[in-house]
Amino acid sequence: MKNGKPIKWKEWIETVLFTLPAILLVTVMMYIPFIMSGYYSLTEWNGISKEPVFIGLSNFKEILSGGSEYLGALWFTVKYTVGFVILANIAALALAVALTQKFKFVNVFRGIFFVPYIMSMTIVGFIWKFIFTQGFAKLYEVTGWAVWNESFLGDPKLAFYSVVFVGVWQALGFYIVLYIAGLQAVPADVLEAATVDGANKRQKFFKVTLPLLGPSFTTCIFMSLTNSLKVFDIILALTKGGPGKATYSVTLQIYKDAFTNNNYGLGSAESIIYFVFVLVVTQLVLKLFGSKEVDL
Repeated sequence: MKNGKPIKWKEWIETVLFTLPAILLVTVMMYIPFIMSGYYSLTEWNGISKEPVFIGLSNFKEILSGGSEYLGALWFTVKYTVGFVILANIAALALAVALTQKFKFVNVFRGIFFVPYIMSMTIVGFIWKFIFTQGFAKLYEVTGWAVWNESFLGDPKLAFYSVVFVGVWQALGFYIVLYIAGLQAVPADVLEAATVDGANKRQKFFKVTLPLLGPSFTTCIFMSLTNSLKVFDIILALTKGGPGKATYSVTLQIYKDAFTNNNYGLGSAESIIYFVFVLVVTQLVLKLFGSKEVDL
């Protein structure tokens, strides 16, 4: 039934024909590999032998007991995600507020901030690797400032901050655009009413504008959360997980175990655990921020 009327066979056939390719594509590319990954997680398989050896929950026991390097990679990913989400959203909101003001070349600045986002993350990683190594070394020769002589990718602590910085720098333009759209959607009459009531600029921003940015906050937090949880390209290009294992993310660990160590069973088990972890975290975040949105 459609609007109280029976759907015609022609419309039904058209609906099926238009949706079937998408359903088949999603099934082949996502659902079937996910089910196969669930099966391989219960096996020991190197990806070459004809038949994987069924070993039950041994892979999961090895991971959760600390037998693999997975838990360390998970802890790094959590730290990276927290740093990325906080810094990216604070910086994006501050720049969005600045770029919604009327001044000369405002559109040029918007474009400049958005350019890194359309670049390949791998290319961005290689560019910043060059800057951290040779670029800063040249600055040290010119200025003599000790800060430029630090090993930004060789020191474990500095490597972590360097990876977070590059990740935020690359993605910042996307979140700026989302926040600008949210700021421009704030009703002018509501701001005018706040002015009439005697609110100054600071009060209008924190008491009126910020609460009305709830949908933008939810979208940006969710997008930055999911993007940081699957970080891979930038780390591979910048540090390859080093120095040592200081910047190994979960995705890089899964890639290493499955495709470098040829342990597809362990890699599949790690991906299943990470899927559950990401699912729980994202749902909690959506529920938390969704409940704080303000409706006009």
